[in-house]
Amino acid sequence: MGTPSHAAGLPRPGRWRPIVIDVGLTAVTFAATVAMLHSGRFEDDPRDVDAWGIALAALTALPLLARRRWPLVVFPLVWIPTVILYGMGYSLGPPIGSMIALYTVAASTRHSRTQAFRTALVVGGGLVLFLLAALAVGGSFPVTEFLFGLLTWGGSWYVGDRVRLRRERLEAARERVAGRERVAVAEERTRIARDLHDSAGHAINVILVQAGAARLLREKDPEGAREALETIEEVARETLGDIDRMVRVLRDGAAPGAGVEPPSGLSALGGLAERHRAGGLDVSVDVRGPARPLPPALDGTAYRILQEALTNAALHGDGAARVEVEYGAEALELTVTNRAAPNGAARPGGGHGLVGMRERAALMGGTLEAGREGAVFRARARLPYSGEAS
Repeated sequence: MGTPSHAAGLPRPGRWRPIVIDVGLTAVTFAATVAMLHSGRFEDDPRDVDAWGIALAALTALPLLARRRWPLVVFPLVWIPTVILYGMGYSLGPPIGSMIALYTVAASTRHSRTQAFRTALVVGGGLVLFLLAALAVGGSFPVTEFLFGLLTWGGSWYVGDRVRLRRERLEAARERVAGRERVAVAEERTRIARDLHDSAGHAINVILVQAGAARLLREKDPEGAREALETIEEVARETLGDIDRMVRVLRDGAAPGAGVEPPSGLSALGGLAERHRAGGLDVSVDVRGPARPLPPALDGTAYRILQEALTNAALHGDGAARVEVEYGAEALELTVTNRAAPNGAARPGGGHGLVGMRERAALMGGTLEAGREGAVFRARARLPYSGEAS
């Protein structure tokens, strides 16, 4: 059994730092305030330091221990004894405790207009309280003290407000990054779902046809039945490998894009056509234009579109399909044409194929048009070489 990393009831190690900082800040504030009271350099005829002065100095420092949790409460608790020290004639100098408390108020996040109004009311009330106390003691408007207060308070507020704004910008940036990561994960899962649909749909169609052939040929042509069974085994093995890689990414903790190999590219078009021919679909392939290297994403997308189009042709056509691949000047153009089945009815196995093909084309900044033209069904995709859509 492992040893607990921290004692029960005590803050975790990472939480000690702000506590230590606040305790040290409180001690330094108290010591500096007492030192200024003893120096006597901030008043012409200062009052001697006594028990009242020490007690009030402690009251200007002790509330700072709670400044992070209740900043708007701590500020008046620090400011009131500070005003009393000034009013009683002690040589206080810069109000260190009040400056720290005001900095904390300015650095605190304000989530609503009501909270901002309360902040302005408390801070403005503190300034008015100081002016009233100075008037009561001196009998005239304390111009010097007022300007000195504006300087110290303004500086504290400015620094605290800058810290707050910087923290809010960092939080907003982190939220944007997290949002982009969530979108990336969702897009990756959608892509995996499309890959799974295309791969499984193609495999099931081939297996279905080959299983039927093996059943019909098992007595008349044992060798042909054996070849059909070997094709089923090969396609099933490839498909299981694809599904295993895709499911591995969908497990908890998988990062977008991790563990999923890109689909085959157009270099595998010949093998794709052969598998469909073995499944009973008469496939002809026509490649025009000089072949050129394609970005991996574009290459994989083109293969998946052709794979799905041929699967649709096998399911809904009359047994023949023509594939045209044209390397144009600015885009790759793919066309798959087949005659519709005589009864015109879709066979089992249809579904989201065309939707997935359009989505793949759109992700590459391209287009896909598909539909019947009389007795012919044609799917035509145009994929720019520039890559993904912005």
